[in-house]
Amino acid sequence: MKKPLIDISQLKRDFQLGTEVIQVLKGIDLTIHKGEYVALMGPSGSGKSTLMNLLGCLDTPTSGSYILNERDVSKMNDDELAEIRNKEIGFVFQTFNLLPRTTALDNVALPMIYAGFSKTERTERAKKVLTQVNLSDRMDHQPNQLSGGQRQRVAIARALVNSPSIILADEPTGNLDSKTSVEIMKLFGDIHDAGNTVILVTHEEEIAAYAHRVIRLRDGLIESDNVNLSAKSHGSGVAQP
Repeated sequence: MKKPLIDISQLKRDFQLGTEVIQVLKGIDLTIHKGEYVALMGPSGSGKSTLMNLLGCLDTPTSGSYILNERDVSKMNDDELAEIRNKEIGFVFQTFNLLPRTTALDNVALPMIYAGFSKTERTERAKKVLTQVNLSDRMDHQPNQLSGGQRQRVAIARALVNSPSIILADEPTGNLDSKTSVEIMKLFGDIHDAGNTVILVTHEEEIAAYAHRVIRLRDGLIESDNVNLSAKSHGSGVAQP
């Protein structure tokens, strides 16, 4: 049997608040296989954001293990974690996190600078993924010249550009209207269909309904982990390159 892409065992995360220790994650066991489409849900304070930060190698656990692509990232130092983040994980945030005075093309190419690609390779690949997300006519536009949905498409293209193992999306439709949210979720569906592993953090049932597996957290533990047999179909949100 193939080893899981993500294998988490007894993952705990404590935070020191003055003299008090707050246990946010209390021993999470979780496996996610390559090609899954997972939604992480839970009320405020459930630990979902902390878990997302650990999955994205933005934080390290207090104890427990996190194996990503057969590498134990729970024991890595900051430099090693930065390399994993750049190569293995494509991030999509609620607030887009684009450089304001930089074109869509250069925003998308940015992660490739850190990965050591040449200028020619960066431009070629960035153009390809912007075409994939239907923005071939907006490559020279800066974020303030784009709609919210277009900005999120730029952010998704940037997440895809290094061909990561995981697309990790934190409330990706939180700043978008409902019509644009549907378009963005179609895009995630097509990205998943292309073979990407997608992990979505959301508090909206409507958005989680697109995922094929829904994991709910409560009080720092997994409350339920269910296959979503009625996952919404998504039609076509991506132009094929």
